[in-house]
Amino acid sequence: MASQIKLGDISVDVIMKDIKNVHLSVHPPTGRVRISAPTRMKLDTIRVFAISKLAWIRQQQKKLREQERESPREYLERESHYVWGKRYLLHITEGVLSPSVTLTSRRIALSAARGSDANDKRAILDRWYRELVRESAVDLIQTWRPVVGVEVKHLFVQNMKTKWGSCNPRTRAIRLNTELAKKPKECLEYIVVHEMVHILEPTHDVRFTALMDRLLPKWRHFRQTLNRIPVRHEDWVY
Repeated sequence: MASQIKLGDISVDVIMKDIKNVHLSVHPPTGRVRISAPTRMKLDTIRVFAISKLAWIRQQQKKLREQERESPREYLERESHYVWGKRYLLHITEGVLSPSVTLTSRRIALSAARGSDANDKRAILDRWYRELVRESAVDLIQTWRPVVGVEVKHLFVQNMKTKWGSCNPRTRAIRLNTELAKKPKECLEYIVVHEMVHILEPTHDVRFTALMDRLLPKWRHFRQTLNRIPVRHEDWVY
């Protein structure tokens, strides 16, 4: 069950779930606020809790507003693009029958059909980014499977508007954001481990934090890195 409360100029989405504790989160890029609360908890109690966290909410929203944004990409020759956190210059070749992307030490070489527009080139590059994430994630899942002690049954990679990753503990399915291909590889590893741990513990409670601390002691550093580097220019829809 979902509802919403207002705290002055701040709207808070409230999701009632079968959980034990209240969870407060502020989501990029606009600072949308969400509270997950036990189904037995009264809305007035949730409001009091949110008011007590108002200073923290405003602080997180300020950080998100100040986060650097990538400029819109036009898919032009020598335009800057990123792979695993490193900057490359785009080199475009048109007139090929089979579109492709090749990475060299300094360039992303994109081959496209003659007359391809920016949307066509974006689609080619997005498919390539998606496969980069998939291939790396498969290796990471295999590496971490005996460490975490869980089996991932399904892996999906797609453009996601509000999250770097998600997990369905029941089906043991993990979804990863294609944009992770642009971030440092340790950020992808952090998200993979994060979602695998969610198979063991679906919420962000004390047990989840303890598992992350044991399995990946520097996970908070990786989270900060992911949140600090530029994100896509367009606004995300939560």
